Amino acid sequence: MRVHVVSDVHGHSDALATAGDGADALICLGDLILFLDYDDAGGGIFAELFGADAATKLIELRTARRFDDAREFSRGLWEKVGDRQTVIEGAVRRQYAELFGVMPTPAYVTYGNVDVPLLWPDYARDGVQVLDGQTTEIGGRRFGFIGGGLRTPMHTPYEISDDDYAAKVAAVGAVDVLCCHIPPDVPELLYDVGARRMERGSVAVLDAIRDTQPDLVLFGHVHNPLAQRTRIGRTECVNVGHFRGRGTPYVLTW
Repeated sequence: MRVHVVSDVHGHSDALATAGDGADALICLGDLILFLDYDDAGGGIFAELFGADAATKLIELRTARRFDDAREFSRGLWEKVGDRQTVIEGAVRRQYAELFGVMPTPAYVTYGNVDVPLLWPDYARDGVQVLDGQTTEIGGRRFGFIGGGLRTPMHTPYEISDDDYAAKVAAVGAVDVLCCHIPPDVPELLYDVGARRMERGSVAVLDAIRDTQPDLVLFGHVHNPLAQRTRIGRTECVNVGHFRGRGTPYVLTW
């Protein structure tokens, strides 16, 4: 079996269209949407609406962890465009239509923290299986999927409580390969050397690794991690890479 794994697609539909070439299946660990591009301030929904200069300022405020100031700045801009929710949903739907339209099949997909789960049923076509707190078999191995992120000052769309996240981890139970959007709570996997900040990781996933010792844990979320991989007991933990930046999938074979 050969499975390609991507995470943090962030609107990179051209590369997603070919991400399954040569593979038996594709796994996507979420963050399909590009709302604000930290690497190119001219990209993403925010810049489309308000321009690259406004996006640059918002990025600077967030990077400086001035989250209240960032929200106030953003609020002032949104007041000029009318119904914020309607505008955002329209832009998100356009991205989902394009991304799900080119996604190779068969695909096994879970949500990232910037995704909007309520919209996915409108776009996930035949051959695209959405899993969150669920398991499936791929090539004789048991895969578990845990989507979304934990609550942060960023207030991204699919952040949930630690208890709700832990319940999904418990529902998955023991598997051969655990697929998450966010990493386990291990400092070297959480520090982003580009953004110069710690992201949130899951204590529940770390506990599950110690208790059940899956062969492999795959995740994304941290675009420029201090460490791309580490081992916990017999379990190999791997950040599959920032797909928007790399444009190539992580390759898993057995």
